[in-house]
Amino acid sequence: MRRVVSLVPSLTEAIAATAPRLLVGATAWCTHPAELEVERIGGTKNPDVPRIIALAPDLVVANEEENRGADLDALRAAGVSVLVTQIRTLDEAFRELDRMLTVGCGLDRPGWLDAAEAAWAAVAARAEVAAGAEVPAVIPIWRRPWMVLGRDTFAGDVLARLGVRNIYSDHAERYPKIPLPELLAGGAELVVLPDEPYAFSASDGPEAFPGLPAALVSGRHLTWYGPSLAEAPDVLRRQLRSG
Repeated sequence: MRRVVSLVPSLTEAIAATAPRLLVGATAWCTHPAELEVERIGGTKNPDVPRIIALAPDLVVANEEENRGADLDALRAAGVSVLVTQIRTLDEAFRELDRMLTVGCGLDRPGWLDAAEAAWAAVAARAEVAAGAEVPAVIPIWRRPWMVLGRDTFAGDVLARLGVRNIYSDHAERYPKIPLPELLAGGAELVVLPDEPYAFSASDGPEAFPGLPAALVSGRHLTWYGPSLAEAPDVLRRQLRSG
């Protein structure tokens, strides 16, 4: 049986939902499933490389955005096999999850991945929002300073499929810092506030956008690529409508 260390919370959940006994290590941020009992090897940006090497994994799974190249290079230099995913769209998420699980981990393609693809195919088939009728929105991911979704982001692609147009989708940066006055003057008709990475809530976030409808959404369903994708369309659709 292969020994796998995951440096990405959503990838950890994907493996745990498919073959949990493969996992021997995960980051402190890997919170799903809650009952996961493996060696904790630091954070996504500051993993304990010597501890990972000591676990003698057959594979370390990572992501080009979530993890630092220097850490991955150090693992490779120690002879550890590293699989790095690149996920900036929903379609990439499905392809990379399949590659990680079947090629990297040597597993059969799981049923939950088929269910997730079917759930999003149904969204496309319904075509709930006519082209050009998408709601222009700003999607903060942090405050102090304010940071928002910019170009080429997985979460932005997810929202676009649900009829939400990110007004900063053409920004030069993927996660630009935008002063609040500029956010307020940008022409958005909705502010989407996920509960991670910054924990926006009813009392922390909406008050900064007076007069603008605010949708509080699940960060896990918006930003995680894993089993949560199967229920994400229904969860996010409901939360967006409450804005």
